[in-house]
Amino acid sequence: MHTTLISAAELARHADDPKWVVVDCRFDLARPASGREAYAAGHIPGARYAHLDDDLSAKITPQTGRHPLPDAQAMAATLGSLGIDNETQVVAYDAGNGAYASRLWWLVRWLGSERVAVLDGGFKAWTDAGLPVTAALPTVMAARFDAKPRHAMLLDAAGVGQAAADPSWRVLDARAPERYAGAVEPLDTKAGHVPGAHNYPFTNNLGPDGRFLAAAQLKSQLQQSLGTVPAERAVMMCGSGVTACHNLLALEVAGLRGARLYAGSWSEWIRDPARPIALGPTP
Repeated sequence: MHTTLISAAELARHADDPKWVVVDCRFDLARPASGREAYAAGHIPGARYAHLDDDLSAKITPQTGRHPLPDAQAMAATLGSLGIDNETQVVAYDAGNGAYASRLWWLVRWLGSERVAVLDGGFKAWTDAGLPVTAALPTVMAARFDAKPRHAMLLDAAGVGQAAADPSWRVLDARAPERYAGAVEPLDTKAGHVPGAHNYPFTNNLGPDGRFLAAAQLKSQLQQSLGTVPAERAVMMCGSGVTACHNLLALEVAGLRGARLYAGSWSEWIRDPARPIALGPTP
């Protein structure tokens, strides 16, 4: 069973395994249709496509962030439509760095299955290895995924506000430093960060090749950002609850388990004008 990362070579060895399902999660916030277009042009053989907005998120409302957490039963139905049941080994990939694939990784775990991994290096790693690509659509047999959501994996806005103000907890924001500091804000209506939250950009998890750093290096970096706070008292957030999952995956790779997700993240936090905003670098 693969529960965090998998290499292109290892995935290729299971190309014909009927209990494995590969899901293409390529996406671009600036061009939401681009991932589906890329999938149609060529994908890992047997892979089926999951769209961040349509398949891995709920509909946006005036109270939510940009990528609301899907309803557990609706997400289970989506997994079933992809041919995934509770015994399936799921492998998610995106274009390269895992930013979108990590969202599916977290969702499957949230619904109760540990049998999910992210292709380290994504589609680029697959093609760089000279492995086959196809435009042919797979034949998908619908399955039944029984959702057993683990609510302890989440923290809501009120809980995040309390955690960020409590030195025995640590909130880590996965956005780029300039967005966290409020110097720029290309996606949301307000700039800044949750007061008391610290900055740990998800790109810190990656080497120059777009693959995850070794577990020992990830552990050292993450522990430095956590300080004396144990992982089970840490909360990950970002702009909309997507790249925060990348940090949660990195924590798992590092053996630091139990951190939670603030799924609404910054784009939800700013929906309520009563919630405070801080500017500047990490404390």
